[in-house]
Amino acid sequence: MNAVNDDLALAHELADLADAISLGRFRAEDLLVETKPDLTPVSEADRAVELAIRDRLAARRPGESVVGEEFGDEGSAGAAVRWIIDPIDGTKSYVRGIPVFATLIALEREGRVVAGLASAPALGRRRWWAARGEGAFADGRRIRVSKVARLEDAQLAYGGLSGWKRAGLLGPFLAMAARCWRTRGFGDFWMHLLVAEGAADLAAELEVSVWDLAAVQVIVEEAGGRFSDLRGAVRIDGGSGVSTNGLLHDEVVGMLSG
Repeated sequence: MNAVNDDLALAHELADLADAISLGRFRAEDLLVETKPDLTPVSEADRAVELAIRDRLAARRPGESVVGEEFGDEGSAGAAVRWIIDPIDGTKSYVRGIPVFATLIALEREGRVVAGLASAPALGRRRWWAARGEGAFADGRRIRVSKVARLEDAQLAYGGLSGWKRAGLLGPFLAMAARCWRTRGFGDFWMHLLVAEGAADLAAELEVSVWDLAAVQVIVEEAGGRFSDLRGAVRIDGGSGVSTNGLLHDEVVGMLSG
């Protein structure tokens, strides 16, 4: 592993903790799965991972707040420092035995995400991380976005079509997709990290929260790409996420925002 700062070192420690829990219950025949009020699934592993991370942060960084998908906000509104946690991004894949899931860990200071890590243990030894001004890495290797400058030469990664349909944006999305050289529904965290690695050139999704986007935002940006919401605002709380290699960003946002 390349040298990392103290924040990333702790993020790696938290990811090691999370991986042991999520992998230990992955494809378990007795895995407990429930339906949350928003009709999305949550497994016992989601909750166990987040509780373990919260406990470790309470011990290691007692003055820093935490917001997570499963247990919400512990007084983090307006906090100068907060950890943003998605214990298992890709729970729908996780509960069906599909290995495309990850723990996402980000650190925000004064409203700006300064470090992020994504760990996808079932994909093999796959971990991505970045800190502001220090570059982006995958399994210790420096990563960069692609140099593809035309949609007609670009590979688009996306999650699904139902969100675009509900938002009344399925037409613009399909029109953009039709212009691309190739499209693949990789989904969740992975689509944005493929952009950061230069394997894909753009990715877009709707119906997402801050814990879905915080870690991948800084990784994409430190890899030389651009990240915004559907309207082009550089934010993680806009309910949507668009990542590109930068060269395609304005055109993509223009097409998708209507």
